[in-house]
Amino acid sequence: MKSKLKKWIRPALFILGGALAGLVYYYFVGCPSGSCSITSTPLNAMVYMGIVGWLLSIVFGNDCPGGCDM
Repeated sequence: MKSKLKKWIRPALFILGGALAGLVYYYFVGCPSGSCSITSTPLNAMVYMGIVGWLLSIVFGNDCPGGCDM
């Protein structure tokens, strides 16, 4: 049970961090005209950046495919 929980901690933190970054980006930069598809609403920005965070968690994951015994 602990190993499954530990497996999902990094992606969850990256997703939450990405969503927070999306909200901050919307708040400070945003799209005042509303014509931008990603930053027109805070929800869109948070979802997009959350997905980017999830992808980054995959890239920066330290799971060794063949094992970490070297």
